[in-house]
Amino acid sequence: MSAATSGLVLEVEVDPAAASLDPGIRDTITWAVKAADAVAGPVRGVLGIIVDSDERIRSLNRLWRRIDKPTNVLSFTYPDTGKGAPKQVGDIAISYETTAREAAEQGKPFAHHVAHLAVHGFLHVLGYDHESDEDADIMEGLERTILARVNVPDPYIARDAEG
Repeated sequence: MSAATSGLVLEVEVDPAAASLDPGIRDTITWAVKAADAVAGPVRGVLGIIVDSDERIRSLNRLWRRIDKPTNVLSFTYPDTGKGAPKQVGDIAISYETTAREAAEQGKPFAHHVAHLAVHGFLHVLGYDHESDEDADIMEGLERTILARVNVPDPYIARDAEG
């Protein structure tokens, strides 16, 4: 299913098991990425987003990062060819199983964690990272700003309180 957000076209595919956890997961991802695009964009092109099992995300992680375990979110960016059809700006893959476990462990709603991971993945597609403390501060600040726009509490507040 596609959703256009100004110059950004979202193609969101959700595994039926993920949809059974939260029937609104596609909408959650769409409004979270729209908010991210409004703050950190605008992006022009197509962004693919899949929400799938740990098994599928583990396979992608093993293939592209040589890490043989599932993770909560993966992001992929593509070079601008400048020709023909709308540019494929990137893909985001979210594991609903890892996301559900993490949300339960952190005592937060599944939808809030999905929104955070969609925003986090989108920022990676735009080139943001958290390899250095300075880069992490910038990226996390953007995440906080974006998530506040969609009424999702600061995902880092518990970690920051721990010191």
